[in-house]
Amino acid sequence: MAGHGTEEHPHGADRLCEAGDRVYSRAVRRGRVPRVDAEPVPCLLELALLHPDPDDMDYLVPTSPQEVMTRLLRGVYDEVSESQRRMGSAVAAFEWYAGLGPQALTSSGEGGSAIRVLDGLSRIQAAMDAATEACTTEVLTVQPGGIRPEHELTEGLHRALALRARGVRMRDLYTHVARHGQGLLNYLELMGEAVEARSLDEVIDRLILFDRTVAFIPANQDRTLALELRHPALVGFLATVFERLWRLAIPLTAPLPDTGIEGISHREQSIAALLAEGHQDAVIAERLGISVRTCRAHIARLSETLGAASRTQLGVRIAQVGLDGPTRSAEIGGHGLTVPDQGSPSVR
Repeated sequence: MAGHGTEEHPHGADRLCEAGDRVYSRAVRRGRVPRVDAEPVPCLLELALLHPDPDDMDYLVPTSPQEVMTRLLRGVYDEVSESQRRMGSAVAAFEWYAGLGPQALTSSGEGGSAIRVLDGLSRIQAAMDAATEACTTEVLTVQPGGIRPEHELTEGLHRALALRARGVRMRDLYTHVARHGQGLLNYLELMGEAVEARSLDEVIDRLILFDRTVAFIPANQDRTLALELRHPALVGFLATVFERLWRLAIPLTAPLPDTGIEGISHREQSIAALLAEGHQDAVIAERLGISVRTCRAHIARLSETLGAASRTQLGVRIAQVGLDGPTRSAEIGGHGLTVPDQGSPSVR
């Protein structure tokens, strides 16, 4: 809660003014504050950070920091979801224009197309190899799915080592499930400071960004089509999406936060939130990078822990205990990768 002058009203709960910060901190420490103390900072009542004490209306009690954090994360989640929707609309629009004729594609200004459809694994591979060779500063990747197989990690290892030798920095986003793969841990240890990795409960589809000038995203579900994007606005938009996810993610070197509910793990909290959204087991498993069998085992444990005798009752109990909101690392939707793993140094 950064300090800002009261003249900056209104503001959000994530950046309280200096006076608001003092009063709210005092309320959290003491359990309540006199109503008169909050008169100079009406923002605390407007943002529902303080509310009247039902036992003494001359006092105000604070909303718990955990509840405030949940509200803020829900807002960030909605923001990122809207960004994903806009990204999909932009790509769909350009694909429609591309279908009008060969002259409809705009130029990137560097002798290539702003958007190229790469048809076939060999063509995707060649395009990624060219982007890898031209890369000089950074590679950003989003890696959906669960534990990465050893053969996927080793296929692109020589490219990653070549990038490290040139001083290229790499940042990779994974799902929390990927943390359990020994191959990934070995890879990160080998790469050292050249690679920084973080994880989320869910990530978007696979995304690869080279030097913030060229990006590769999925184009179909069977890994045979990809889009190569060189339009500055589109690439910049994807970089912004990556940075927002990165800020929400947890470093692989840090433990996952406790759910705060006895007997419920972080993964089960994520499953509960997706169940509350109405998703089926197979969809939940795909989005979290686990098998359907594992997903159902977690659901069974959730039912037992929450005392639910049916799927409908489980949904009610999830809402009652507050598991139907975004988790600590913010649920971000996405589905499987369509760009082949072997095509990029960070697509392992």
